Amino acid sequence: MKAGLLQPKILFPFLLVTCIWGSTWLVIRDQLGVVPAAWSVTYRFAIAGLAMFAYARWSGASLRIGREGHLLALLFGIPQFCLNFNFVYAAEHHITSGLVAVVFALLLVPNSVFGWLFLKQRLTGGFVAGSLIAVAGVALLFLQELRASETSRVEVMIGIGVTLLGVLSASVSNVMQGTERMRGRPISAMIAWGMAYGVLCNAAIALTLHGSPTVEMRPAYWAGLVYLGLLASAIAFTLYFGIIRAIGPARAAYSSVLIPIIAMALSTVFEDYHWSTLAVAGGALALSGLVIALKSRSA
Repeated sequence: MKAGLLQPKILFPFLLVTCIWGSTWLVIRDQLGVVPAAWSVTYRFAIAGLAMFAYARWSGASLRIGREGHLLALLFGIPQFCLNFNFVYAAEHHITSGLVAVVFALLLVPNSVFGWLFLKQRLTGGFVAGSLIAVAGVALLFLQELRASETSRVEVMIGIGVTLLGVLSASVSNVMQGTERMRGRPISAMIAWGMAYGVLCNAAIALTLHGSPTVEMRPAYWAGLVYLGLLASAIAFTLYFGIIRAIGPARAAYSSVLIPIIAMALSTVFEDYHWSTLAVAGGALALSGLVIALKSRSA
């Protein structure tokens, strides 16, 4: 039987990860501009990867993971730390960060389906019912953000499509964390090597699409990179992958349901976001679905 999300040792990291990732959408928006997105992603995970190698050495985890370990790091690192984030950053060129966050909340769906198909994780009626209610809440948030968007319908559809590619990329990596081969390996070393492969892939994409590296000396840009690299990547992914190993990818993905609500709450403070009836109803449904799903039991 897997641990429950409501246990303090799982709940506290879950809430911390959710709060950190709920704040990243504002920071990512500030990263767009002078530096091409692919280079910003490269810098972000170079910082995160160095931090993870240092942490692995400090914690005593062996960085010698063998041929199979490197293959696993490659297979989860490129979808998670390269494809996922390049899609997310690219999507924010077409649609608002709020809409990207809302669409990403659908991570719950592929994580649940892939967990059932490949990890044989049983989904109870209560979990499915709660998930459907949460998705309905996400749909209302989506409708609110879509109405508020000032971009054309074509731009919106491109942005949504690119975001969904990011969702699928993240889900592949998430489900890999729940496999026995991954669960038997130290998280810190695997993340370090996964990020290393992600950086190589990101740099190759950036060089191909944009040429030599571009830098921006604006202090806020580099402060954002450090925040995204250390807190939102090195720390958050270490905690999140630990949560997946403990409770499975389906339940862990509930962080993605809460993230847009947190993002909108922060936007209320920093961007003068005004909550509409749709947004309030969507947030209430999403939270209600979360409560119902997490009260259910799954094998």
